[in-house]
Amino acid sequence: MRAHLDDGQNELLANEIKYQTGFGKVKLPKGAIHGDLFCDNVLFADGRVTGIIDFGFAATDFLAYDLAITVNDWCVHEDGSLDPAKQAALTQAYDVVRPLSADEHAQWGSLLRAAALRFWLSRLYDLHLPRPGELTHAHDPIHFERILRERIESSTRPPDV
Repeated sequence: MRAHLDDGQNELLANEIKYQTGFGKVKLPKGAIHGDLFCDNVLFADGRVTGIIDFGFAATDFLAYDLAITVNDWCVHEDGSLDPAKQAALTQAYDVVRPLSADEHAQWGSLLRAAALRFWLSRLYDLHLPRPGELTHAHDPIHFERILRERIESSTRPPDV
């Protein structure tokens, strides 16, 4: 993707890859994750979840990473900053089913950054290197670049639950 980025974006990418190096080696609970639990992948009827779609990114990974992906989509303002009330509501509801560990709390900012980096890069890829015959809709990568920059600028931790 570097050839498609300006100098500032290339610097952002290089610095974030350096920051994220070794992150996958941390010891956090792993399991099956959806990997793309965005608003448009959850179906509702009468205010209740009736289905979840698009399991193309499902994998075994950090459970809290799946929550971070979801928070980065469901709990943000237009400028990419987190909406504290929405983040608290989502993480508190999650906590009822599976409380985050102390290590997950400590890594929360890194998890949010990793999720933002992944979707910035995947959207850049879909935009600049579309695969023939692929049904993927190219979303605007700038949205997740903004989210990544905001996560780097803030030391984001989950609210105490």
